[in-house]
Amino acid sequence: MRIAVEGCGHGTLNNIYASIQKSCQINRWNGIDLLIIGGDFQAVRDTYDLNGMSVPPKYRFIGDFHEYYSGKRTAPYLTLFVGGNHEASSHLWELYYGGWVAPNIYYMGAANVLRFGPLRIAGLSGIYSGGDYNKPHHERLPYDSRTVKSIYHVRDLDVRKLLSLRTQVDIGISHDWPKEIVWKGKWQQLFRFKPYFETDARSGRLGSLAAQRVMDRLRPRYWFAAHLHCKYAALVQYDNDPKTDVEPEPPPGTIANEGANGVKNTDEIDIELESDQAQSPPATPGNVDVPETLRNELPTSFRRESSDSLPYPVDIVNKITSFLALDKCLPNRKFLQILNVEPINNSPQPPAIPPYRLHYDKEWLAITRAFSSVNPVSHTPQRYGEVQYRRLIEVEEEWVRKHLVEAGQLAVPENFEHTAPVYDPRINIQTREQPKEYTNPQTVAFCKMLEIENFFDAPEEEREERRKSVAERLPKGDGTNRAYHGGGRGGRRGFGSRGRGGRGVGRSGRH
Repeated sequence: MRIAVEGCGHGTLNNIYASIQKSCQINRWNGIDLLIIGGDFQAVRDTYDLNGMSVPPKYRFIGDFHEYYSGKRTAPYLTLFVGGNHEASSHLWELYYGGWVAPNIYYMGAANVLRFGPLRIAGLSGIYSGGDYNKPHHERLPYDSRTVKSIYHVRDLDVRKLLSLRTQVDIGISHDWPKEIVWKGKWQQLFRFKPYFETDARSGRLGSLAAQRVMDRLRPRYWFAAHLHCKYAALVQYDNDPKTDVEPEPPPGTIANEGANGVKNTDEIDIELESDQAQSPPATPGNVDVPETLRNELPTSFRRESSDSLPYPVDIVNKITSFLALDKCLPNRKFLQILNVEPINNSPQPPAIPPYRLHYDKEWLAITRAFSSVNPVSHTPQRYGEVQYRRLIEVEEEWVRKHLVEAGQLAVPENFEHTAPVYDPRINIQTREQPKEYTNPQTVAFCKMLEIENFFDAPEEEREERRKSVAERLPKGDGTNRAYHGGGRGGRRGFGSRGRGGRGVGRSGRH
């Protein structure tokens, strides 16, 4: 299967699709099967969505996603993306479990596992911040200067669900780089290219603990990331017998598009990892044993497993993960990679018959049901051991088999609907009025399918009361005390928010 991988989207879909088309023409390919974007997608539907995004006002621009949302354009390739730290958070909040942001463009939600043909793909949105990690997804419109950032911070609940997987995935996606991945590639060359990275890497601030834990648990064949605006390849080996004959760079047969104009930037160094030039990392906090007293201060998901743990899953068999991070879409930047991907296990469920389409993953649906008794908006569930979680998940696997698998209900429905109004160019981009909160019909349908409560819904009266309450507490002049705008859907019961992950790492130059 031929897929394209892109780094940060930053609202430039037209250029991304054009670059893929040009690469296919040059190589005489008949298109691609799938495009993966590693976050900062910026699914901005209208001007008000910009005020739900953590970007300084002077850098805000409407981008071109709204053309796909309105139907003016249609994505030429199925596009799959995770969230980053610069997103239209009010839009992605509606789709906590994942869903279509436009026809043929699918957001993976806070965390997800999906099947596309023979491939099994896991995704984790956001970036890591220890201060918010153990909190629920409490952020609601209107956002203030704190919640507009915390909404994209990774949460323990979503990581815990991914860590509950016990079968093999082929591809993992995160916005931030997994922590310590920098030491698995040509880090000396990277630090010459991005000198600020070295201080952050040596102090342990570079990368996501959450993404590292998930990658090390799932051990996919490929792990793709973005965030740091450079191309970097690395290789992670999980067995005790290092293989010197493995090429630890992007998969064989790949073709990279060096820039929007297809011209290689001679000023950029080549940071592909070559097996005969791999460098041993220096001593860093990640390379020494951590005292138990310090380990106990870590968020619960990063502590050593308790005695109530299971052996490592026998169905996760891959031993080598190829990591690839890419840049944002700009001329003469390494933002795109096109590669052929084969599944680790060639026995997908359901059978993979072209043309491929997205399917829900039966194990992930069972995990979602097992965790559904806790409101992700207001509570962080008590942490149980693997044994107890496994019992719950096995019960739900049987439910999924009987109600969805046997009924042939695993295909992701193509049920995109507008919630916010389409873009109106007459509205000044400098407006400080925040978007309205909507209940997304896709989330309603997903929760109905799984027979779980929809916590991402609320009566219109409750939403209006909350807006007024927040506005009264804000200082005059703060954009969050302005009224909502736009028409659209109301809601029914419950209330919600959706978290992302994120933390800065000093002066590393990330955006």
